[in-house]
Amino acid sequence: MFKHGLESKFYYKTFFHSFLLSFLAGNVNVGGFMSCGRFVTHVTGFATLFGIDVAHGSWRFAVGILSVPFYFLIGAMISAYLVDRRLHQGREAGYSIVMGLISFCLLMASLGGHWGWFGVFGGEINLGQDYLLLALLCGASGLQNAAITTSTGAVVRTTHLTGITTDLGIGVMRLFLPHQDQARRTREIRINILRVITIMAFMLGSCVGAFLFLEYQYLAFLLPASIACYAMVVTIKRQNNH
Repeated sequence: MFKHGLESKFYYKTFFHSFLLSFLAGNVNVGGFMSCGRFVTHVTGFATLFGIDVAHGSWRFAVGILSVPFYFLIGAMISAYLVDRRLHQGREAGYSIVMGLISFCLLMASLGGHWGWFGVFGGEINLGQDYLLLALLCGASGLQNAAITTSTGAVVRTTHLTGITTDLGIGVMRLFLPHQDQARRTREIRINILRVITIMAFMLGSCVGAFLFLEYQYLAFLLPASIACYAMVVTIKRQNNH
């Protein structure tokens, strides 16, 4: 699932899989925000909240909220160990394990919320109740972002849009560079299409997720968990066919 290059005649599969994983990320991000008022697929918001809490003198809450992004970091490190490290060693990358871990984290977020492990869905954040939920969602996001970053050579990151929108702006202007050979120009066009697909899929995932979370609350995390499970199965099948 993660190995279709943009130079391959099957490059459209890369588009499809990037769409799915970006849709998943948008789903998770909106679910985190609607459940406890926090975006979980990027670290910027937590750093901002830390500054606000410090300004208000809420040191205990500030330290608690600042610790949450470390689970994104831990997820990225686990993914790097299973994927990037193995690739550098000339071994088969553990994409299937990464996607299985993502699916497990999201399944626990869904069932845990349904079983009352966390705070009331949509209520004001309570770190004592919502900390595990934020840890699960940030961990899953870190796992996915690192895996996709490695597999695409840092061309695509699926869990947030700031960097990829910047890359799209740069990529569009590269199309106007003079004296480009056709192969390089074709690749740049496909990369930019991939970036647009990623942005649109994230937005669509957020939109669809918002409707689902309003209706099913924590159980709506079962959708991104299912997508991650599908990615795991596809990756296992691909590995078995080689």
